Amino acid sequence: MALPVILLPIGVDDAALDACLAALEEATPPGAAVWLADDAQAGPRGQAVIEHWLARTRLQAEYTRRPRAIGEVAHLHEMLGACGDADVVVLAPDALPLPGWLPHLADCLARDASIATATPWSNAGEVSAWPQPGEINPPPRDIARLGQACAAMSPLHPELPSALGHAVALRGSARHRAGGLDSHSYGSWYAALIDLSLRMAGLGWRNVLCETAFVARGAEGHPAEGDMDALATRWPAWPARLASFLMRDPLRQQREHLQALFSQAIMPAAQLDLFEACEPVAARE
Repeated sequence: MALPVILLPIGVDDAALDACLAALEEATPPGAAVWLADDAQAGPRGQAVIEHWLARTRLQAEYTRRPRAIGEVAHLHEMLGACGDADVVVLAPDALPLPGWLPHLADCLARDASIATATPWSNAGEVSAWPQPGEINPPPRDIARLGQACAAMSPLHPELPSALGHAVALRGSARHRAGGLDSHSYGSWYAALIDLSLRMAGLGWRNVLCETAFVARGAEGHPAEGDMDALATRWPAWPARLASFLMRDPLRQQREHLQALFSQAIMPAAQLDLFEACEPVAARE
């Protein structure tokens, strides 16, 4: 199965970018396509981080930099347009993907043709936050164990009120039919992606949780000034739906199941220690 193209819009925080690229390298299958696109945001240190990573990465990586900034929504809109009908994953520049994240997002899109967007769990994922919804939970420490627990989840893909910005897989055909991002109405791609996902839902597609994938983040995404008012004006039912989703917490069962799997998971190193401890004395002599 072909993996989606990873779109990584570069931000101004070079330390966060450095951590993101390190996690991306560790958690993503070799040869996966990733486009680092810089809207004239990275400073000298950020560009040095990118150059160092490009020289060593196992991924199929490309880096572009605009001479002058055009704005984050217009820039991401151009990126999406350049990808045509290809499935993509938009990854926040401060995100920390966990092992298996990209194949699981690809599997989610392949599993159900009605899915337009697939959003993974995140510690700072708003309605998809884990372990507590609607909160900025501490970043996970045992990422291998959590990745194993996510992979063991049943892929039910419950519906979300909209897509979210820490990482989101976008089906190319649905995105193309919905018309791409609205770069005139919104100042942040956080809000523009929500708007796009709501337009795709209006055309009959679904925005879902990919419960088998996890992408950590230091903080939640945030809208630009006026973006939430613009969303509420265009989609008057969406704010109430979002609030109801948080209060009802329909993902509670999946969240508790992930917690149980995480608590029960035994990593290979721990298994090796256990086997060595239980090995008969005669076998060790």
